[in-house]
Amino acid sequence: MTRTSILIPAHDEAAYLAACMGALLASEEVAGGVEVIVIANGCTDDTAEIARGFAEKAGLKGWHLQVLERAEGNKLGALNAGEAAAAGRVLIYLDADVIVSPPLIAQLAEVLDVDAPRYASGKPHVTLRGGGVTGPYTRFWLTTPFMTRGVPGFGVFAMNRAGRARWGDWPDIISDDTYARLNFTPDERVAVPATYDWPMVEGFARLVQVRRRQDLGVAEIESRFPALIANDDPGAGAVPLWRRALADPLGFAAFCTLRIAIHLPILRSKNRWARGR
Repeated sequence: MTRTSILIPAHDEAAYLAACMGALLASEEVAGGVEVIVIANGCTDDTAEIARGFAEKAGLKGWHLQVLERAEGNKLGALNAGEAAAAGRVLIYLDADVIVSPPLIAQLAEVLDVDAPRYASGKPHVTLRGGGVTGPYTRFWLTTPFMTRGVPGFGVFAMNRAGRARWGDWPDIISDDTYARLNFTPDERVAVPATYDWPMVEGFARLVQVRRRQDLGVAEIESRFPALIANDDPGAGAVPLWRRALADPLGFAAFCTLRIAIHLPILRSKNRWARGR
């Protein structure tokens, strides 16, 4: 068995995939063998061709690169297809717009190479390109208990085979990262120190759409898989909201404005998979 399988579901990611793959293939040495599986699903651009362009570089590194193409644009279907082709004892799920730091993959592989079920992720570094409301909103969001406690796991999450055995195929849900995280207790989730860059969406309307989608994803899991909610991180010990608001009133105002806008129909998208880019 290959020790580590990295799964990258990619739907029309031509603008982002090259940077993602370049950073991935600049990773530090990972013992035991690595395979990278890019699942191009429902693409109308050259995502698959860009992925195949890294085959030689992967080979020189001693890694194996496989590109799967699916006609249907569905992330959960892509994950199921990628897992069916994966041989690794450790499974790492990577979004195509994420930039990993050199030590991240090796740290995830090391901490998950155990018999007991385990889930892991790195430390997210949220990147911003624009200004407006996104900056202060993000600044305050980074102080929320979700970001300061536990292992958030958005953009990159990983688990070993013992952990992945807890469910069958991925269900048709909005928030795959939340579903994966909550299939593990807080004691089974491990944060490694290595970082990764995750881009925050730009623009107020797009930010509202994506944050609404995330709320819907969490509500969907609460409705369909209520037993999983017991695995959420406990809130005890978090910095109180009032204290965070006093420390950053502008960020708090931006955060509240966006939370209110989420419930306004004027910015509501009919696409439950709405992305910010």
